[in-house]
Amino acid sequence: MDRISATILTGFLGSGKTTLLNTLLEASPGERIFVIVNEYGEVGIDGKLIVETQDDVVELNNGCICCTVRGDLIAAMQGLLASGRAVDRIIIETSGLADPAPVIQSFMLDEVLRQRIQLDAIVTVVDARHVADQLALDEAREQICFADVLLLNKIDLVDEASLAATQDMLHRLNPLARIIRTHTCDVPRAAVLDLRAFDLRNVLAIDPDILADHAHEHDESIGCVALRERVPLDPAAFNIWLNRLVQAAGKDLFRIKGVLNFADEPRRYVFHGVHMTLEGRPGRVWRAGETRLSEIVFIGRNLDAEMLRHGLDACRQEPAVERAARAALAG
Repeated sequence: MDRISATILTGFLGSGKTTLLNTLLEASPGERIFVIVNEYGEVGIDGKLIVETQDDVVELNNGCICCTVRGDLIAAMQGLLASGRAVDRIIIETSGLADPAPVIQSFMLDEVLRQRIQLDAIVTVVDARHVADQLALDEAREQICFADVLLLNKIDLVDEASLAATQDMLHRLNPLARIIRTHTCDVPRAAVLDLRAFDLRNVLAIDPDILADHAHEHDESIGCVALRERVPLDPAAFNIWLNRLVQAAGKDLFRIKGVLNFADEPRRYVFHGVHMTLEGRPGRVWRAGETRLSEIVFIGRNLDAEMLRHGLDACRQEPAVERAARAALAG
């Protein structure tokens, strides 16, 4: 029986994994792809940002597939195999805080997965602008060390000297990986799929104990705050609040992302940020009957959930009646 090819997309928070996933899906029309998206927080944002596709997309939220929801990852793949559905390949997008080793381990130690699925490659997206700071965390280093392909992304945000230094650093950490410079993860499909690059011998050289089943533990100071708001937001108030927040606490904000419901806007607004860098754009039109809801996820160190909730509350759009009354008093 031919084994199904599986690719793991990893990389630290905000590096561009979802952008890469969308690039691959758009470049693979007609292929039957089973997609697994893992997010650290209880609110899944990335699943809402995947391009419209007929492929099966399974979201594993509220934990990393290297630890708390690892069993869900195995169950999702076992369920796929048991269903008998025709699938051409599997693509797994891990949480930005995931250690790749236990994910690799899942393919090696589970007998069903080992017999039916061929791990093709570990593809790690690296944020050229922030990687030097991120390497202070074990997860970021491990994502680079276990990679078969390193996509040095966001090259437009740094100069050539910095790029060359970063590329040398990546080569020292992982001399076997192919390094590809990218902007918005715009790479040919053939650069990351059907590579047959994964080699267990290389992985064992990095971690001789990888086949010993052990739990992964995260830095306890790193957490996630997920906010939901049904009241439409005032875009001006939200923009002021968010910019002040990243100016004050950007160093400890590893990742911010959200889908927003702005007052009187027919389209969703999508934004994301890494430390003090913010990007946003209008998204698709809200569908008829769809619940218009703002959802935001913050991942970082020593987050103050109450302060973040209070800040978002202050961005609610004031009801029209109250606005009119206040305007009349001011006049």
